[in-house]
Amino acid sequence: MIAGTAACSSSSSSSTGKTGSSAGSGGTGGTGTAAAIDPKTCQGGTLEVLNQGGISILDPARLYTSGGGNIPSLLFRTLTTRNRLPGQEGAKPAPDLATDLGTPSDGAKTWTYHLKDGLFFEDGTPITAQDVKYGIERSFAPELPGGAPYLRDWLVDASDYQGPYKSPDGIKAIETPDAKTIIFHLRKPEGDFPLLATATQFAPVPKAKDTGADYEKHPVSSGPYMVASFEKKKSLQLVRNPHWSAAVDTLRFACPDKINITAGLESAVINQRLATGSGADANAVTTDTQVGPDQLAQLNSNPDLAKRISRGEFPATTYLAFNTKVKPFDDIRVREAVSYAVNRTTVVNAAGGTAVAGASTTFLPPQKALGYQAYDYFPAGATGNAAKAKELLAQAGYPNGLGITLFHEADDAENLGPKIATALQEALKAAGITVTLNPVEDSGYRDLTGKPSSEPGVSLQYWGSDWPSGAPFLIPIFDGRQIIDSGGNFNLAQLNDPAVNTEIDAINEITDPAQAQARWGALDAKLGQQALTVPLFYEKDVYLVGKNVKGAVPDGWRGQYDLSRISVK
Repeated sequence: MIAGTAACSSSSSSSTGKTGSSAGSGGTGGTGTAAAIDPKTCQGGTLEVLNQGGISILDPARLYTSGGGNIPSLLFRTLTTRNRLPGQEGAKPAPDLATDLGTPSDGAKTWTYHLKDGLFFEDGTPITAQDVKYGIERSFAPELPGGAPYLRDWLVDASDYQGPYKSPDGIKAIETPDAKTIIFHLRKPEGDFPLLATATQFAPVPKAKDTGADYEKHPVSSGPYMVASFEKKKSLQLVRNPHWSAAVDTLRFACPDKINITAGLESAVINQRLATGSGADANAVTTDTQVGPDQLAQLNSNPDLAKRISRGEFPATTYLAFNTKVKPFDDIRVREAVSYAVNRTTVVNAAGGTAVAGASTTFLPPQKALGYQAYDYFPAGATGNAAKAKELLAQAGYPNGLGITLFHEADDAENLGPKIATALQEALKAAGITVTLNPVEDSGYRDLTGKPSSEPGVSLQYWGSDWPSGAPFLIPIFDGRQIIDSGGNFNLAQLNDPAVNTEIDAINEITDPAQAQARWGALDAKLGQQALTVPLFYEKDVYLVGKNVKGAVPDGWRGQYDLSRISVK
C-alpha cells in the first residue's frame, strides 16, 4: 500500500520523515546488534521507543498493519504472523494463534484454521474462534474506519456488511463450528490468504469487552504485553500480560519487563539521543526514524556507532508513473525515451545516497519473496543514455526535443518532492526533454494523481508492499479491474489488459509460495517491456539503537528489527 497508511504500525521513516507501509521484506542485520538471544535468560529491564509518529490508533480493527506491525504485535496475536527471522526466512508467515498456516480447499477459495490450546486474554479468559471472527467483523464497522480493506473484497457477500453494531448476525462467509475452528469462504482463489491473516484485523476481540470507538483506550491484549497507560499521539506504556505464555508463543521473546513508547519527537532529536545513549536512552530504539545524515557521516570513523546500526530493506519502489491515456505518453517511444534518459545516480544521491536507496530498473524490489527477476529493457547506465533517448524521440515525431510537465509533491518528506524532481529535470534536459516542475501540496497530491480524470501525464510515485509477495505490489498498480474512476486509483497507467488480468487470477490460485514468486517475477518482467513506469530506486533502511540493545536484527518482512525479540538487559 502507499505511504502513510499505518497509524500505529512500524512503517519506516527516514530522517526527512518518509513513511512506508507496515509490511516489508528482505534485509540484513547490522553488525554488533545481532547477538543471539536466549528468550529464557533475556528477561528484564525497560525498553524505550522514541518515535516521530504519534500513536493515534490502538484498535486492531482500525490499524493498517500486516505482519502484526511492530508495536501492535506486542499486544495483538493474529491467526498467523511473520516468521520473525533475519533475511528471507523472515519473509515467510508462521502460525500464531493458529496451529498452522491454514488448510486451503475448493481451489484456495476456502481456508480452515484451528486454534492452539492454552490461549488466553489478559484477564485470563480463553481465546476462541468466535473472538477472532468478532474481531474481524468489527473491522467492517463504519464507526471504526482505517483498517486494511482486503476482506471486504475477498469474503463471499461481505462487500456491504456494516459490522456487528448494525448487523449482529455477522458475516456468513466466516464460520466457527466450534471454539477452536474458523473457516473463511472467499469469492475467488487467494493463495496469499496466510499472509493476509497476519493483519491486525485477525486479532481476537472479546465481545463482552467491546466498547466500540472507545475500545482503543484499553484494548484487551492477546500478546505478551498489555496497556498500562495510553495518551493518544503522545505516549504508550506497556507491561507484561500475566496470562501470556511463551510455551504457546515461541516467536515473541518478550524480554523487557516494560516498554515505553514516546511519540511526537523530532527526527534529529531521536537520532542524537540514540547516538549519545545517556541514561535510559541506552535502552532505546525507534520504529519510525532512520539514521540521519549526521550519524551516517560518522559511521566510518566511529566504530561504536557503526556496531549499533541495523540495516534492512522494506519492499518499496519510488518511480515515475505514466498516464498512457494522455499525450505524449500514449506513445511507448516517448515513455521509452524518458526511461533511457533517467540518471539514477543523481536521483539516488538526491534521495540520500546509496546507504538509503538502491538504483532500480525493475518495478518489483530486489527481494526473493516478491518474485524479483532482474531486467533492464531501457539501459540508461549510471548517468542516463541521452543519445538513445533522442533517437526514440525523433522516431516519435519530436526531432527537436519535447516539453513535459512533471508533477511532484511540494515537500521532500516522502522523497516525492523537489530534490528528486530537480534531479530528473536535469537528466532529461540532456536528452532534449524540457521538464517543467509542478509541485502539489502533499495533502492534495493523492487526490489529484489518483483520479483518472485529473491524473497528469507523468508524476513521481511511491509504492510499498502490504506483505512480502508480488500480489500486493503488482495487482493495485496493473490490474485493470482495480481502476477506480471516482478517485483513490493506483493503476496510474490505466492499464486494462485482459491477458494481464487473467494471469493475475491464475497466480492467485497458487498456494505454493515458490511457484507464485516465479510467476509474479515473470509478470513484472513482461509488464516492464511496456514502459508503463520508470523505476528509480528501492528503499534501504538504516536504524540506530541504544548501547544496551541486543537482538536488533531486521526481519525479512519489513526490513526492521522486531520489538518482541529485543533485549535491553
